[in-house]
Amino acid sequence: MRTRAEIKAWLTDMDGVLVHDNRALPGAQELIDHWVATGTPFLVLTNNATYTPRDLSARLRDSGLNVPEERIWTSAMATAKFLAEQKPGGSCFMVGEAGLSTALHDAGMVLSDRSPDFVVIGDTRTYSFEAITTAIRLIDAGARFIATNPDATGPTPTGVVPATGAVAALITKATGREPYVVGKPNPMMFRSALNKIGAHSEETGMIGDRMDTDIVAGMEAGLHTVLVLTGISTVSSITQFPYRPVEILDGVHQFLDGAVPPGEARGHHPEPPLS
Repeated sequence: MRTRAEIKAWLTDMDGVLVHDNRALPGAQELIDHWVATGTPFLVLTNNATYTPRDLSARLRDSGLNVPEERIWTSAMATAKFLAEQKPGGSCFMVGEAGLSTALHDAGMVLSDRSPDFVVIGDTRTYSFEAITTAIRLIDAGARFIATNPDATGPTPTGVVPATGAVAALITKATGREPYVVGKPNPMMFRSALNKIGAHSEETGMIGDRMDTDIVAGMEAGLHTVLVLTGISTVSSITQFPYRPVEILDGVHQFLDGAVPPGEARGHHPEPPLS
């Protein structure tokens, strides 16, 4: 089994790992600075398809974390890369925001509501009945149904809001067609990120806070997996899953302390038994 010392490149989730409640988590900037200083290839991954990397970089900076925009990889970017590989120069009808439209244009795709090759659903705070109706009719007419991520809700300061997965479910109910979902936990997003930084899965690690997205996708993509407990997961919640990360840390503030023996947690966290 690989140890952390053998890992030459890193992928990391954003929310719950580097930031929480719009504030940088302890050790996050030190870890980013270490990777930059040592020339370690890395990408910050997010299922958020609303914003462009430039927008997300600015938002992270407001949270106290400096991440270069070229080090951010979104589900919108992974989706655009996938579609460009499926049909170079193809056309899409899109429901989403600038993060998705920019990624599709950058990948050479054409946005159109006239017999498009794909209907792509992404995150937006302004879902319109007209746009959803158009999406349903185009899928019924034969367009391939794609979603950037499976997240049913998204967080806001005032509470959760419907997200891509919820709207995709509505369209599935109307059309009887399931979307192909590119974002986490699909390992496709990890593989496209690895291609971007020229890394191999055998030498890459994934840091995440969710067992059901970050860890399972990292495991299936063949990565060294590290779960941090600064987001959604707790030691007790890990027992709900039939798989385990290689490492469990309290947070990224412990990350530069050295490797943890495979399957063991730091400090007061015992290794949860398999269910």
